[in-house]
Amino acid sequence: QVQLVESGGGLVQPGGSLTLSCAASGFTFSAYAMRWYRQAPGKEREWVAVIFANSNNRDYADSVKGRFTISRDNAKNTVYLQMNNLEPEDTAVYFCRSDLGYWGQGTQVTVSS
Repeated sequence: QVQLVESGGGLVQPGGSLTLSCAASGFTFSAYAMRWYRQAPGKEREWVAVIFANSNNRDYADSVKGRFTISRDNAKNTVYLQMNNLEPEDTAVYFCRSDLGYWGQGTQVTVSS
């Protein structure tokens, strides 16, 4: 069955960096766009970034543009989210999603001093 497993979350100080990973299985990973979303306490889930199947086309929410980088390794069936210059407003549970419509369980990112 389809599985998406996120990892790499944690506690980081403002200005710090984290890299999230999402390991996929159960479908042809290379054929589908992959997306990251996040959900902060008391807020709706919001889209963060997308990388299309060809890996050349990517897009980002304005709130993370210039700070976050999405990438994928089709040989490892994994999508990444490199997050730099983190801000307290980035605190959320981060989810990956395949364009097949499946979600991972999420990984917590907390930005705090």
